[in-house]
Amino acid sequence: MRRLSTACTIVSALALTAAAGCTPEAEAPPTAPVEPTPAPAGPMPPPVSYACESGQSVTVAYPDTATAQLTYKGQAYVLRTVQAASGARFIGSGMEWQTATATGQEAATLSRLGPNQDVGIAVLERCSRPSSGPIAPGPVPAPDVLPGGPLPPAVTPCRGPQLKLSADGGDAGMGHRLTIVGVQNVGGQVCGLTGYPTVTLQDARGRTLTTVRSEQNPGAYLRSGQAPAPVILQPQAKAFFDLAWTVIPNEAQGETVCPTAARVRAIAPGDTSPATLVQSFTACGGRIQVSPFRAVAEPAPTPGG
Repeated sequence: MRRLSTACTIVSALALTAAAGCTPEAEAPPTAPVEPTPAPAGPMPPPVSYACESGQSVTVAYPDTATAQLTYKGQAYVLRTVQAASGARFIGSGMEWQTATATGQEAATLSRLGPNQDVGIAVLERCSRPSSGPIAPGPVPAPDVLPGGPLPPAVTPCRGPQLKLSADGGDAGMGHRLTIVGVQNVGGQVCGLTGYPTVTLQDARGRTLTTVRSEQNPGAYLRSGQAPAPVILQPQAKAFFDLAWTVIPNEAQGETVCPTAARVRAIAPGDTSPATLVQSFTACGGRIQVSPFRAVAEPAPTPGG
């Protein structure tokens, strides 16, 4: 009888153990997925517009320190930053974009990449803009002070549609030529000019003379230099700048025939709309020199000159 009781006890214990083993454990409630907290996005830097010698414009946005989003002739290109000897350099989408700041202007070059997609081999555009404009964050160089200084806050910069160019005198000597270009405010509001115009030359068919580059210079061979200064133009008033060149071919560089210009196109700082002057001349040596805007036709004499 004692053996039967013991056996029953063992069987009961095993049954309880088995029942306990079959009883499902209480499951922990599922953990709710943690949504990542998005980093606060700062405002996108405004795109920057560059005026090019051909009359085209290049618009570039710099959304971060490693990217440039470039728009040219209605086509968008995404470029990445790469090492540059100076300034900033971006490549991608078959294009190379290089910028550098000097003498108050941010100069830029747009080129087509070579077969290795690493180095630009064909220059498409040479562009510039006043370096006092908005600079996006990233490797874009810091701006210099705009030549001539800023305009008074109440004076808006002059724009191409309100400007008219004229030939207001000149000089010649020893193979050098100079034209004084008048810039008249034909609009109804006061506007201002400071620094240098962006000047390009065109032939009789309206094509840009890409072999002739424009150089900013406070003085030229036939004129003493004068420091840039803001010029305020009342309606119908004029500002002036010098356009200087040589008519002697640079035979050392293989130049025997000089290109003939039929028009002068000048763009005010910070603008993209050119004003045009019809003037025919031959520009040798592959360059012209452009002075800053001034308030009178004849520049002030150099002290002690």
